[in-house]
Amino acid sequence: MTYSLQARALLIGSLVLAAFLGATGWVLDRAFRDSAEAALRDGLQGYAETLQAAIEKDHLEGLKSLPQTLGDRLRQPGSGLYAVLTRQSDDQLVWRSESAKDLPIPWPPLPDFWSGRLDPLRLPNGTPLYVLSVNLIYKKPRHRPIPYLLQIAETLDDKQSYYYSRVNRIRRDLWGWFAGAAAFLLLLQMLILRRSFAPLRRVAADLRDIEAGRAERLTGHYPRELHGLTENLNALLDQAEAHLARYRHALGDLAHSLKTPLAVLRGAAEGLPPEADDARAVLRDQIERMNRIIEYQLKRAAASGRSHLAQPVGVADKARQLVAALSKVYADKAIACRIEIAPELAFHGDEGDLLEILGNLADNAFKWARRQVLLSARRDGDARLELRVEDDGPGIPGAVADRLRQRGERADSSVPGHGLGLAIVDSIVQAYDGQLLIGTSPLGGAAVTVRGLG
Repeated sequence: MTYSLQARALLIGSLVLAAFLGATGWVLDRAFRDSAEAALRDGLQGYAETLQAAIEKDHLEGLKSLPQTLGDRLRQPGSGLYAVLTRQSDDQLVWRSESAKDLPIPWPPLPDFWSGRLDPLRLPNGTPLYVLSVNLIYKKPRHRPIPYLLQIAETLDDKQSYYYSRVNRIRRDLWGWFAGAAAFLLLLQMLILRRSFAPLRRVAADLRDIEAGRAERLTGHYPRELHGLTENLNALLDQAEAHLARYRHALGDLAHSLKTPLAVLRGAAEGLPPEADDARAVLRDQIERMNRIIEYQLKRAAASGRSHLAQPVGVADKARQLVAALSKVYADKAIACRIEIAPELAFHGDEGDLLEILGNLADNAFKWARRQVLLSARRDGDARLELRVEDDGPGIPGAVADRLRQRGERADSSVPGHGLGLAIVDSIVQAYDGQLLIGTSPLGGAAVTVRGLG
């Protein structure tokens, strides 16, 4: 699949924009998470210091009257803030907050040589926790120091953790703003690209106007970057038209200049003495053959071939003109000719080529028809023009059909003609990469079909 330049630029720009916004969002999200974790650690450290002060106030008795700032959360089961105190000498649980009772918290092992360790944990139900482990040394006068381990945990659930509820709200807002910014920037990028590629769309529209016959050259105002393209296209169109005109003039001059030598030869042949009848017959035959060769080669060389920028030629109008002329030529036969061609059907090629094809095929049909001739045209599955001429005459045998494509070959030498019609049509059709088919018509005669025209 091929994409337009605008689609490619939009795709690449969108990927770059998405990568940039994604990386920026990830960095900011990571920064917020680190900030929230640091805030959580500081909060847990504050809780730990408050509990430590309560312990040192009256050893373990102080825990029975917790500070007001901690009392509600530590006494309320499942509040999201949990604490335990363990004596390190015998790993004996000394105190546990009421909020942690009946809750299987997988407390981390005792730290070996340092305090203030922060560990991430998960409850059996999947709720994430952060546990701060702090070593405490209780010193009572005239007694040995007693080491304790204070562990305090806070859940990361949005409903129970102030810090993480805040950071998650900020993260949602962050990604929401980034999504909105991405949508806005994509829309803005699309508008910029559409505006930037508008001149190329104008060039394409002008070319379609030329192809449809509404213009003869590119006349729009284009940016400086497209001047070379549009000027070269106009020069190419002008050159093709001038070349075709010169070619046709040269062919006309050639045909005109050959008339005089042939006339002289014909006159010389007629002036031969009676005893030179054989020579006269040979000269007449060769002069007639030269006339046919010249006519065939000139018409073959004049075929323009397919051109997507050629002005369209109305097929129905040209067919009606030809039928009107042939009806007069063959008035004595009273041929009933039907034309089944849509008015909007157009031929994208040289008008002379279309007239040559239709003229030769229709002339053959009128010549051999008994009473009926049918001219039809349509677009095939590839949007190529297909012409079909049928008659109710004797038809063309399959063995003769291929031979009639050759120059000078005729189906019946008793009928006037040079045997050039189908050969000329076949040459023109080949110039358009088309195909000439000869078959049988439902009318009973021949059906000649030309496929693949412009």
